Amino acid sequence: MDKGLLVVVSGPSGVGKGTICNALREKYPELVYSVSATTRPMREGEVEGVNYFFLSKEDFLAKIEAGAFLEWAEVYGNFYGTPKWIIDAQLAAGNHVLLEIDMQGAVQVKKAYPESVLVFILPPSEEELAKRLSGRGTDSADVIAKRLACWQQEKEMLKHYDYAVVNDTVSQAVERVSHIITAEECSVERM
Repeated sequence: MDKGLLVVVSGPSGVGKGTICNALREKYPELVYSVSATTRPMREGEVEGVNYFFLSKEDFLAKIEAGAFLEWAEVYGNFYGTPKWIIDAQLAAGNHVLLEIDMQGAVQVKKAYPESVLVFILPPSEEELAKRLSGRGTDSADVIAKRLACWQQEKEMLKHYDYAVVNDTVSQAVERVSHIITAEECSVERM
């Protein structure tokens, strides 16, 4: 493969996307993880430039206007976006890039990069999703209720994805996503 593979992982809030992506990065150190930009406040333990690029709303909107994002979306009142120049440089160098983004952004990426591979992470059940959201301890009961209500609409986005992986356990989900990457690397269409 001359060009790297762009793998997009998304799913509802609390499904374990970040945990799966972190495990994939440990398993495949050569996998480039694209750091997104956001206007949401930094959470405890997060690091600028490692977890996100934390921007003011004004700075984010200026970057949208300049066409600096591959995709961007407003989610739960905050903006999120993927810096385009980072993705293009890594793919051109033949590196695989892993994006952890929301569903709106994934659809935008697929339009811009039809060869990208979209993986939707599903919870084992709605009850388990509620449990995981509550267990994080980062959101109020109102925010959790809002995210669970959004889940009903988010399920409809599945039709835009190439693959769906249920996150029963992190190790199984990581193994399944690993198999997807391997299969895509071996695809005749990509050679």
